[in-house]
Order: sequence, then structure tokens, then C-alpha cells
Amino acid sequence: MPASAAPAIDTDAQSIPVNSRGKVIVASLIGTAIEFFDFYIYATAAVIVFPHIFFPQGDPTAATLQSLATFAIAFVARPIGSALFGHFGDRVGRKVTLVASLLTMGISTVLIGLLPSYETIGILAPILLALARFGQGLGLGGEWGGAALLATENAPANKRALYGSFPQLGAPIGFFFANGMFLLLSWLLTDEQFMTWGWRVPFILSAALVLVGLYVRVSLHETPVFAKIAKAKAQVRMPIGTLFSKHLRVTVIGTFIMVATYTLFYIMTVYSLTYGTTAKPVGLGFSRNDFLLMLMVGVVGFGLLVPVAGQLADAFGRRRTMIWITLLIIVFALVFPSMLGSGNTWLVMAFLLCGFTVMGLTFGPMGALLPELFPTEVRYTGASFSYNVASIIGASVAPYIATWLTANYGLFYVGIYLAAMATVTLLALLASHETRYQAL
Repeated sequence: MPASAAPAIDTDAQSIPVNSRGKVIVASLIGTAIEFFDFYIYATAAVIVFPHIFFPQGDPTAATLQSLATFAIAFVARPIGSALFGHFGDRVGRKVTLVASLLTMGISTVLIGLLPSYETIGILAPILLALARFGQGLGLGGEWGGAALLATENAPANKRALYGSFPQLGAPIGFFFANGMFLLLSWLLTDEQFMTWGWRVPFILSAALVLVGLYVRVSLHETPVFAKIAKAKAQVRMPIGTLFSKHLRVTVIGTFIMVATYTLFYIMTVYSLTYGTTAKPVGLGFSRNDFLLMLMVGVVGFGLLVPVAGQLADAFGRRRTMIWITLLIIVFALVFPSMLGSGNTWLVMAFLLCGFTVMGLTFGPMGALLPELFPTEVRYTGASFSYNVASIIGASVAPYIATWLTANYGLFYVGIYLAAMATVTLLALLASHETRYQAL
């Protein structure tokens, strides 16, 4: 009787080290939490500190708008960062590129905390602030894509959206601790101490957080998906060139899929903080501490809904889930002006809770949806580029446009603006294809 054939053994697969689920969760989450912490302490300071520290005094509105303009610089840098770090992420590997992006972001953030004021060095102060902010954007441009790939390329096929939600949790965690740090300093210090040196503490302390993130990431193995193409020497020579020549349509679609998410988030955070703490009748007249505390409560809903949205996307598909969530954003956009504009503490709190809950739903599936649109050899570049170009369209100008619309036409038109951006995302989703069953 002939011996039965032995099952074939995939020697390539056996030779590739695999990261444990716990390590994937921690490494993808901690890096983005640190990156977003750094990014959001700037966003908060751009509203409550930088107009008074780095710009000439006179017209408070003009100083705030100038500060928000430097906030927008990072979004111009982010696509450059995605092309730069994406190139090395697709050619050299996900792991080493993630380490480099974290270092870039961390060094830029610490430098902001050490910058002299406008009173000390004049016009050089806002120039140096803009350069450091550019560095922040450059680092974040390479961070998110690598963290999302780290999660999804290590995930079981039927749980990619859930795994992809791990790096997404870094956004609410980073935001919570960034605002919490400013709130704690405001409680511990006098206004004079806070404006003189206290605001610098979160920027300088981020150095310690970066060291923790580096320690975790250095211990990682390369993702199995990339390790296979590296072993076969199947990397493309110029990932950004291949992306534009062969995958331009899907890059454009991925970009517009992210637009509503970005617009919603920066209306809920930077704009609402600006409007909420500006004196009446221009704004709502809340104290800085009160509104920061309300934001921290609201962002809890954001964090709770991120993994829920990932599970929904695994169960029902990315495209269908995101279409329904985007319709929900449009509904929210049309009703929130009456809630926020009321000035009533409870209605404003309801606005924050509802907006951040919807934000968690729309942000959760993106960690899987965008990477799945692209093949392995350009996945880092493609996912990062779409994500970060969308930040220019949806995020960089959102606080500025919303502030301008409020001043000239009223809150109702801020809602129309958000609804219009969500409609753009809806059209992009309708033009996209389902990626749930697509092999990486």
C-alpha cells in the first residue's frame, strides 16, 4: 500500500517571525497615541497660547488666525512625509520606517517647547514655530500608514478591520491626555505661570513618551506580508511613481473617503475649542478649563466607538458600513449648529458627545479600508498619501473656514460646510469597491 503524501510545507512562511497579537496591539497603539498626543498639544496651544506668545499683539482675532495658519502648515508637510517615509516603508520595511517617523515627530515637538517668544526674538519666533510644526507634520505623515500596516498585515483575514482599529485608538487616547495635561497645568499654575512656562511642559515631556514608543517598536519583527516580498525582492524601485502611474484612481478615491472624517474631527476639536472659549457675543464664553474638561468627556465616546466600528466593518463590509456612517455625519451636520449655538452647557455637551461618537464610527474602519485599497509593494505609500492629502482638504483648513463662516454668516453655514464635505466622501465611497475579502 503506497504511503500517503505528506502535506506541503510553506518553508517561506515558517521562516518569517510573527509578532504576537499583544505586541501588535501595543506597538501600533502606543506609537500613534504618542504621535497624536504631540500633534494635539500643538492644536490646543495654537488656540489658547500661541496667539499670545509667538505673534505680535494687537488684534486678538488676527493673532488667532495666524496661529491657526501655522497649525495648517503640518498638513502641507504630511503628504511630503507620506511620500518620504512611504518610499522607505515600501522598500526597506515597515519597522525601521516607523522608528524614523516617531523620532522625527518627537524631536520637532520638543523643539517647540524650547522656542523663545516673539518678545524675545521678534519675527524669528513664528518662523521657527512654523519650521518645527512642519517637522511634526513630516513625522506624522509617515506614522499613521506604518502603524495601520503593522496592524492589518499581522491580522487574521476575518479581523483586519478590528486590528486596524488599534492604531485608530491612538487618536482619542492622545487627544485625551493632551487636553488632560493642559487642564492639569491650568489647575496647578496661575495664568501667568502657565503662559510664561507652563505650556512648554507637555512639549518637553513628550521626549520621555517617544523613548517608550521607540523601545516597543525596536523589538518588533517585520510584518509577514512585507517580509515575503522582501525575500522575493519584489519591491518596486519608486513606490510614489508606481502609485501615480498604476493606482491613481484608487488613490484619489481613498483621499476623498477620508475627507469627512478629517473635517468632522477638527470641527469637533480645534474649532469648537476656539468658538467655545471666545468671549461673547463672538463665541460662547466658556472658561478654558471648563471647555477642555467637556472635550475630554466627549472624546471618551470617540475611543469607545472606534473598535465597535472596526467590528461592524468586519461583519458588514467596509464600504456598506462607511456609507451608513457618512449619512449619519450629514444628519449630525444639519442639527449640530442649534445645539452648539444655544450656549446651554448641557446642549453643548450633547453636541460634543454626539459628534465624537460619530467620529469614532467613521475613524475606526479607516485603519483597514485604506491599506486594503493598495497592493503590498505600494501599500505604505498609497495608504499614507491618501490619508495625508485628505488632511489638507479636510483638516488643515477646517478650523479656519469654520471660524470665518461663523464670523461672517453664522453657525448654520458651518453645518452646511461639514455636510458638503461628507457628501464628497459619500460619492467616493459609492465609487469604491468592497475590500473585506481581498487578500493582502
